[in-house]
Amino acid sequence: QVHQVESGGGFVHSGGSLRLSCAASGNFVRINDMGWYRQAPGKERELVASITEFGTIHYRDSVKGRFTVSRDNAKNAIALQMTKLNPEDTAAYHCHAVCVVLNGDILHEFNTWGQGTQVTVSS
Repeated sequence: QVHQVESGGGFVHSGGSLRLSCAASGNFVRINDMGWYRQAPGKERELVASITEFGTIHYRDSVKGRFTVSRDNAKNAIALQMTKLNPEDTAAYHCHAVCVVLNGDILHEFNTWGQGTQVTVSS
């Protein structure tokens, strides 16, 4: 079983900054892709940023130049530095990981999610 624990959400005024962190623990062989998703009330969950185990990064267009994703493979951790926040960034942010588990002689990939941390940006 894999657990992910997030921290760092909160309330800020428009233009402010927050840093989110997430660490995975459990019985897995390795973690492939990691990322941050967010979901605002009444909206679909959307990908904010992702980073592969080799460091390839993807951002959604609306956060490019404002958010920075980073990863520490040794700690199975991912972080999201968010700057120049605006009210449209208000959402519950969830970390995501594609974990590889050994089942007998077979490796399996499965998705794991953190419980979410709320980010609220006032205008």
